[in-house]
Amino acid sequence: MDSKKRSSTEAEGSKERGLVHVWQAGSNSVAPERLPGWGGKAVLQAALGVKHGVLLTEDGEVYSFGTLPWRSEPAEICPNSPILENALVGQYVVTVASGSFHSGAVTESGVVYMWGENSAGQCAVANQQYVPEPNPVSISDSETSSLVAVRILQLACGEEHTLALSISREIWAWGTGCQLGLITTTFPVTKPQKVEHLAGRVVLQVACGAFHSLALVQCLPSQELKPVPERCNQCSQLLITMTDKEDHVIISDSHCCPLGVTLSESQAENQVSTAISPCTETLDSQGEVFENTLGGKEPPVATDTHVGNVQTTGGDAISSQQDVVGTTEISSARNVPSYPDTQAVNEYMAKLSDRSVRENSENGEKPVPSQPLVEEAVPNLHSPPTTSTSALNSLVVSCASAVGVRVAATYEAGALSLKKVMNFYSTAPCEPGTQAGSSSIGPEGLKDSREEQVKQESMQGKKSSSLVDIREEESEGGSRRLSLPGLLSQVSPRLLRKAARVKTRTVVLTPTYSGEADALLPSLRTEVWTWGKGKEGQLGHGDVLPRLQPLCVKCLDGKEVIYLEAGGYHSLALTAKSQVNSENGVWSVAAGQDYSLFLVDTEDFQPGLYYSGRQDPAEGDSLPENHSGTKTPVLLSCSKLGYISRVTAGKDRYLALVDKNVMGYIASLHELATTERRFYSKLSDIKSQILRPLLSLENLGTASTVQLLQEVASRFSKLCYLIGQHGASLSNFLHGIKEARSLVILKHASLFLDSYTEYCTSITNFLVMGGFQLLAKPAIDFLNKNQELLQDLSEVNDENTQLMEILNTLFFLPIRRLHNYAKVLLKLATCFEVTSPDYQKLQDSSSCYESLALHLGRRRKEAEYTLGFWKTFPGKMTDSLRKPERRLLCESSNRALSLQHAGRFSVNWFILFNDALVHAQFSTHHVFPLATLWAEPLSEEAGGVNGLKITTPEEQFSLVSSTPQEKTKWLRAISQAVDQALRGTSDLPPYGSGSGIQRQEPPISRSAKYTFYKDPRLKDATYDGRWLSGKPHGRGVLKWPDGKMYSGMFRNGLEDGYGEYRIPNKTLNKEDHYVGHWKEGKMCGQGVYSYASGEVFEGCFQDNMRHGHGLLRSGKLTSSSPSMFIGQWVMDKKAGYGVFDDITRGEKYMGMWQDDVCQGNGVVVTQFGLYYEGNFHLNKMMGNGVLLSEDDTIYEGEFSDDWTLSGKGTLTMPNGDYIEGYFSGEWGSGIKITGTYFKPSLYESDKDRPKVFRKLGNLAVSADEKWKAVFDECWHQLGCENPGQGEVWKAWDNIAVALTTSRRQHRDSPETLSRSQTQTLESLEFIPQHVGAFSVEKYDDIKKYLIKACDTPLHPLGRLVETLVAVYRMTYVGVGANRRLLQEAVKEIKSYLKRIFQLVRFLFPELPEEGSTIPLSAPLPTERKSFCTGKSDSRSESPEPGYVVTSSGLLLPVLLPRLYPPLFMLYALDNDREEDIYWECVLRLNKQPDIALLGFLGVQRKFWPATLSILGESKKVLPTTKDACFASAVECLQQISTTFTPSDKLKVIQQTFEEISQSVLASLQEDFLWSMDDLFPVFLYVVLRARIRNLGSEVHLIEDLMDPYLQHGEQGIMFTTLKACYYQIQREKLN
Repeated sequence: MDSKKRSSTEAEGSKERGLVHVWQAGSNSVAPERLPGWGGKAVLQAALGVKHGVLLTEDGEVYSFGTLPWRSEPAEICPNSPILENALVGQYVVTVASGSFHSGAVTESGVVYMWGENSAGQCAVANQQYVPEPNPVSISDSETSSLVAVRILQLACGEEHTLALSISREIWAWGTGCQLGLITTTFPVTKPQKVEHLAGRVVLQVACGAFHSLALVQCLPSQELKPVPERCNQCSQLLITMTDKEDHVIISDSHCCPLGVTLSESQAENQVSTAISPCTETLDSQGEVFENTLGGKEPPVATDTHVGNVQTTGGDAISSQQDVVGTTEISSARNVPSYPDTQAVNEYMAKLSDRSVRENSENGEKPVPSQPLVEEAVPNLHSPPTTSTSALNSLVVSCASAVGVRVAATYEAGALSLKKVMNFYSTAPCEPGTQAGSSSIGPEGLKDSREEQVKQESMQGKKSSSLVDIREEESEGGSRRLSLPGLLSQVSPRLLRKAARVKTRTVVLTPTYSGEADALLPSLRTEVWTWGKGKEGQLGHGDVLPRLQPLCVKCLDGKEVIYLEAGGYHSLALTAKSQVNSENGVWSVAAGQDYSLFLVDTEDFQPGLYYSGRQDPAEGDSLPENHSGTKTPVLLSCSKLGYISRVTAGKDRYLALVDKNVMGYIASLHELATTERRFYSKLSDIKSQILRPLLSLENLGTASTVQLLQEVASRFSKLCYLIGQHGASLSNFLHGIKEARSLVILKHASLFLDSYTEYCTSITNFLVMGGFQLLAKPAIDFLNKNQELLQDLSEVNDENTQLMEILNTLFFLPIRRLHNYAKVLLKLATCFEVTSPDYQKLQDSSSCYESLALHLGRRRKEAEYTLGFWKTFPGKMTDSLRKPERRLLCESSNRALSLQHAGRFSVNWFILFNDALVHAQFSTHHVFPLATLWAEPLSEEAGGVNGLKITTPEEQFSLVSSTPQEKTKWLRAISQAVDQALRGTSDLPPYGSGSGIQRQEPPISRSAKYTFYKDPRLKDATYDGRWLSGKPHGRGVLKWPDGKMYSGMFRNGLEDGYGEYRIPNKTLNKEDHYVGHWKEGKMCGQGVYSYASGEVFEGCFQDNMRHGHGLLRSGKLTSSSPSMFIGQWVMDKKAGYGVFDDITRGEKYMGMWQDDVCQGNGVVVTQFGLYYEGNFHLNKMMGNGVLLSEDDTIYEGEFSDDWTLSGKGTLTMPNGDYIEGYFSGEWGSGIKITGTYFKPSLYESDKDRPKVFRKLGNLAVSADEKWKAVFDECWHQLGCENPGQGEVWKAWDNIAVALTTSRRQHRDSPETLSRSQTQTLESLEFIPQHVGAFSVEKYDDIKKYLIKACDTPLHPLGRLVETLVAVYRMTYVGVGANRRLLQEAVKEIKSYLKRIFQLVRFLFPELPEEGSTIPLSAPLPTERKSFCTGKSDSRSESPEPGYVVTSSGLLLPVLLPRLYPPLFMLYALDNDREEDIYWECVLRLNKQPDIALLGFLGVQRKFWPATLSILGESKKVLPTTKDACFASAVECLQQISTTFTPSDKLKVIQQTFEEISQSVLASLQEDFLWSMDDLFPVFLYVVLRARIRNLGSEVHLIEDLMDPYLQHGEQGIMFTTLKACYYQIQREKLN
């Protein structure tokens, strides 16, 4: 709306919009009058009935006028002025409709209101003659939810029925009659029901005639095509017939079901035959409006109500079978007025023919010479041929018999052109005496003919030989049609082949519908469905039968119908291409009871109104036969009224809504709409008359050229379709409120900009590839014949212009349209105030379209410049370098640029394209893609005066230009080209802004793809990723042609950082796969390498080799030789200490390796309990060794092979007997002995046990030698060459770097860190700082830091601990769980502690050394009495109060919980026998009640509890009481099994003693001192009752790992007590 309309002067503005003018039907000369009594508001929509009408104003109010018999007030039945419908006040109405005697309205919220005549239930009210006031109609869908009302978009009313279109695009109907389309016989229908027949289809619009209904339906998307049924549902005949003739095949889909049988007779010579199929109305100024006309059965003299039967003749040949002619695209029953003499017909036809040439069939057929096309008259099916059969009749007969009346359904858009039809007329011998009925069956009844026809259906195709090569154009045939070529002609096989070839080509012309455009704009892919009464032919199915269900009108398929209008007894369909040939086109239609109105574009964009139909006798033609209606549509003089935006027709009057052109606003809108519709018409013409024939030509050149032309055609079609949609949407826009801001080209500009840009790209690509030159030869004949047409379409007036130039201009024509958009938008903008947002939006859009137009113009020039260059360029190179999207930017043929240090006679030619820099020499050339090209000026010092340095991934060269200006020009050109190549857009102006801001320099670091051609390592490999100055740098993927692939980080052209590498193994048909760290192109650092053979190595690499600590798994458990090695590697071989688990043999080796073999000291344990320690040589036991079997038999001596004794040795039996001497043989299979047998006296004490047990472990690898590589790696990570040598600050730096890089990697990896892990990492980034003297607090800080550090493997210490835990478990789990290994396992832990403590002291130099004391900063809390001595406790009796620093105190809490399961397992195995004896005693003694057991253990009476407090109640201890005394102490001691470290276990023991004291104090109620003699029995009782299964293991673990300084302190004494209890229990003997 313009700014005035929005101003406060509402009334003034409203006078300029929506003015109502009324005409009386039939009196064309009378000027219109204003609607009586209406002075007020702007009318948006009007609807007329027989005697009444409804107006909808801009503010959503509804007024009624005319005769309103349903009103309750007598005064209101025939009001003088329109009266407001009060019932609708407050409801914002968006659309109104009017039937013959009732009205309806739809509100903004989708509610329908009905009022008026209701005798047939058309107002959806039961048992009520009239509905006086608008009454809401409830429409609900029982299928979805009966509670939710269906929202309605549009309403249409007939005489006795109403249709509503819902928001979900379904039709609801109510009222009476078959025109409802409902499956019911009970009328009236007063509750709205859904028309199920169209369910699932998208209905776009509904229209109602008096007794028929029309629906505009969107075509189904082609991929959803249901399989076509072979037979008809109703009559089971074949739908498609195929007839084999000698040289061709006839395929016919002409089946017509009895439901809609074709009538092919005229009952009597003087009977009017009806134009039953839609025919195209041809106005002088208007095009395709398909009209299904009506025709009475009585002689024409009596028909004054029926338009269209202007074919009133007394025996004229023309009247026979108009149906067929009616289906051709342009000719129509009513545009051939019946002049009495043939001369007049010829003249009229000639007049039409001038324009018909354009409109030739869309198959691109050439106009036919003026001679009869009928070579032979075809014998009629029913009657013998007569000699006087006219040419026209032959046409009719052959066509009708071939396909029934539905010829149009078999070929696209009328291969029968008007010109040809005209030829028949002009040469037909039209004497009145000719036999007009040669196609008739005779005067039999309708019924018989119908049956007869059904029988003949399938035969018709067989007998036909028709006149023209009718081809179905698959691309526009509508998706409902079979894609079979409807070849109904006797064509030669050559023609057939050609037709088939054309079809494959023309497929591209199917518009590539963009989903987005279809959602925003009206669809052109539509079908028309009709149903109801068809007596007057108004249904358009080619017969006069009624239809109870919606049926598709076949001949309107693919016609791009956009609007339907139903008159009383006829129907109009408006197509998108609403014009034939003159400049003007119909863009809106209205149908009255017996007349039609057409709103037509005129020269000055002001719509003209044409009237066609009933004329009052007074005004009629002087010819008496002709008084039934107008001959041709009549232009009404209405230019003075203003701009008509909408017309509506009733029975006796019609009405136009007019806008005044304020400030040129309305005119500009009409200009936009008119020019867009004309533009569509022109594009359609180009498509059908130029593009399609071009594509169907023979020998169009190479496949690539054809492909480019097809690409042009397909983009052209897409653009054409979009423009068609836009034209239709603008027509709708003019019907509405006309707010500029809701224009589609404003709201969805990108849709248009993209389509134009795409089209421009395809046409410039075609141009660059010399497409027009290549077309010249094959297309020359076609173009010469159509020279005038070409000149006309391309608007080139110069006679001398070459045909190719004209074609070129024609193809670039669409681009000019962008200037028009810009111009009109600018015009519209000037109607607003400069400050308003509307002005700004229009202004911006205008400049946006203008800048795109200029940009596309530049693109065309670039293309032409490039084409010119290719013409001069040497041919050989052209072939390889010429690409459709490649454009020339500049080249050095003027010698302005040369290669530095080039030879004297060398020729160097540099050509810069938009995607590459080409260096051409005599006969060779090299292409450097711009994405991987870096250009920089050479500095003056480097000797390059005007030099440029060009860097590419594999070359570097310098160019010298002749002048500084040249240098600047080239540098700028290269930089811009590189920048654009990287952006991927060709300097498109950003939408909404004037011009893009150019970056001066392309980035040095960028992403690009490149294939290497020279580098020996990377030859033919393709890299895709980040670059920096010519080298891969950053993340990227490198693929070799043989399948190798690296994906990860690069640095200076080499793999560096974290990456993944795959190498296919051809022989195994699998691939090697490495994931891990790289350095300078080689695997270096941590990684996992999975071999194709199934082996997996996890560990360290260096220079592509396994080097450092690593784990190698070979084979699965099921495979031939599964094994596992964990240990040190040197240069891809096992060397140093390692553990090898041979799963098949059930052996585990722990020892030294060298060059992949066991060499040096080692230990082997087997699953059968054998244990060997000693020397190995080349994988064999060789030299001295000790072998123990499960039953403690020991051999100590020399070995020569695995388990093979050879040489001097001693064999000791479990009972102590031993043999000394020479042994030979394999253990377990008989051993030869030469030696002495000794039987020593039985030894009393442990001291005399065999010496061997004591020195077990001497021949094993010492604990400190184990896992050196793991610790070395940790030191390396901290930046130290050797343990303890290095800078502390450097170590902390390395830790920080390790943490941040790991975090970054984790951010990219799929597994995200949990929140606690992230917090841990963040807290580790702070280094604990210590100033001043070392204190307990600082010690605690270090301890906390270590706990956190060891929690995350990203920290070097955490990684170390994780690795140690892994190797420890690998060693002592499975076969390694052998009791003989216990001492080794304990030593290993102690060694870990020692070595980790060294690392910790390196990181925290202020930490005192092992065993030193930290003074306490505060005095000890209140002293408590010592347990046994009574002296005050001076903290573990250390010499001075303080805290002792030990490695175990600091590190065991971190390490031991992780190592506890395998270690404790070994203790349990070692103490197995002892613990069995102990457990037996425990179970036995525990059977006694408390008092008995206390007595038995000798606990003094005074310590016996007399009463117990159980759950707060005091109970006496009875002789039967069990498990009640000292219960808290027992519970406390049981917790020893849940703790890990010795210090925690000792605390549990200490607490148990305190619990015992508490209990005793409570019962004695006096202070006392424990003596050991008193305490021991009580503690023994507690230990027994605690029932700890593995007490022996707990005791030994504490003993082995507790801090030595605790042994003599209080905890030490308590521990000794526990140990004594353990041994005491084993010796207890019960009587």
